[in-house]
Amino acid sequence: MIRRGFADIAEGQVHYRHAGVQHGGVPLVMLHASPGSAKLLEPMIGAFGKQRRVVATDTLGNGDSSPPQGEAPDIAYFADAHLRALDSLGLQRFDLYGAHTGANIACEMAIAQPHRVRRLILDGVSLYSAEERADMLAHYAPGVAIDQNGGQFNYIWHFVRDAFLYWPWYRREAANRRVIGLPSAGELHDKVVEVLKAARTYHISYNAAIGYDKAPRLPLVRVPTLLACARTDMLVQYFDQVQALMPHAEPVLTPGSASPAALAETVALFAAFLDRP
Repeated sequence: MIRRGFADIAEGQVHYRHAGVQHGGVPLVMLHASPGSAKLLEPMIGAFGKQRRVVATDTLGNGDSSPPQGEAPDIAYFADAHLRALDSLGLQRFDLYGAHTGANIACEMAIAQPHRVRRLILDGVSLYSAEERADMLAHYAPGVAIDQNGGQFNYIWHFVRDAFLYWPWYRREAANRRVIGLPSAGELHDKVVEVLKAARTYHISYNAAIGYDKAPRLPLVRVPTLLACARTDMLVQYFDQVQALMPHAEPVLTPGSASPAALAETVALFAAFLDRP
């Protein structure tokens, strides 16, 4: 069973999902990709919850967490907010998983407080060029206007859906088509709803992640790291470049989590790393 709760920090409350019980080992903290919330990690939370305690937070300004402070906070700010939320929950030492935006935040958490992170999984890490970064900051996650005609519903529906069809989503051309297809109607609905809940603020952490220059930061990660990426992930094109910046990390390509079989194989690969003596 996946339960929910809130941790209190200065900005307000951080919403989290949790599952499993402590069996003497360290808990697993999970950080979600953008846009959305930890709800999108529920299949993985449930799978890991059979083995250990799992805590998955909604990034500030996403899901049911309070908005961040400041006009344009950076990834280090979001990392600090997550660490303060974990302090509030009494989690001093933990394994850490992050996907996409969550991987950026996890990277900064491990750099800032390496003594707290026993093992680290970075799942899907980009390494944008200066040109790519500028283009995406201009177009990928703009703020959404809330209007009385419900324009926000139409915009977010197409934004979320088209991210499965094109990369980047706003370049709807044959050369930018993805081949993975759409997820189930239920999964697509859930993701749209999670983004709609945070329509006013979802873009803040997303743009912090897009603007995060990882090249000088990744080599500073010193905790045992599994560098992972799904073979169907659009960020797999950066995998070799990221690996070159983290030669100490253990690389693995996974089948992702789009099907029960793929999820089971991916969780087994991650568990083998986390459970290693």
